[in-house]
Amino acid sequence: MAKKKAFALRLNEDLLKAIEKWAADEFRSTNGQIEWILQRSLKEAKRLPKKKS
Repeated sequence: MAKKKAFALRLNEDLLKAIEKWAADEFRSTNGQIEWILQRSLKEAKRLPKKKS
């Protein structure tokens, strides 16, 4: 598994509430939901880093 790095993220309160609701609806943590959204967006944009062999 890839090493995780912590950092501060400032979000608009309404945006955070929407992400928290979405996460709860899908039984994920808020952090897990944000990671999932970012991962999906990177995949759709074909910008995911290449996997190391």
